[in-house]
Amino acid sequence: MKILRFIGKRNRKPSSTRKSYFLIPPLKLWHPWWHQCVDWMIMVGTVLLCLLLSPTRLPGMELLGIAPNWLLIWVVAWSVNRSVFSGMLSGIILGLLQDAMTSPDPTHALSLGIVGMFTALIQKQRFIQEDFISIALIVFGMAVVADTIFAVQLSFMGDRRWESIWTYYQRATLASAILSSLWAPVVYYPLNRWWQQIKSIRNSS
Repeated sequence: MKILRFIGKRNRKPSSTRKSYFLIPPLKLWHPWWHQCVDWMIMVGTVLLCLLLSPTRLPGMELLGIAPNWLLIWVVAWSVNRSVFSGMLSGIILGLLQDAMTSPDPTHALSLGIVGMFTALIQKQRFIQEDFISIALIVFGMAVVADTIFAVQLSFMGDRRWESIWTYYQRATLASAILSSLWAPVVYYPLNRWWQQIKSIRNSS
């Protein structure tokens, strides 16, 4: 009995009286002003990241020389849970930013603005549920819409032949739509998760 008691005392771990503290408090304990600041920082940061990724051609991120339309994916992710005006405004702003990096003639603001408006209308009518597959389908369709609008603008400019424009359009649109829909969850999931957390905190307060 003495031996067993001695072994039991040796195996007994001393209880730690020290308490662990998190360096960063939970999100719900933050001041509302910090919520707004971090929200703006995430929005601006992700938009800049999409702008930087747009001209980038990394392995596995291009098809027939076409890369995903990262700004279109961001506009869809934003417009899914926003009003029609907010979706259209975000598309116009990101389109102007893309014009600043590429060429304003023809403009990308028109196509992305219409994409934001259509996405908000689709989700407002609840035609499609909000999940990864539905978002990929929306991105696929909106990529076709955006490239069609861009091709129509090129046709009306008159400095290119219609045949060459629409031949390239058919190949580029399909590649862009496929890649954008495949990469859409990479942008949509973290942004949507963050916005849902912020929305639930604001509704509970």
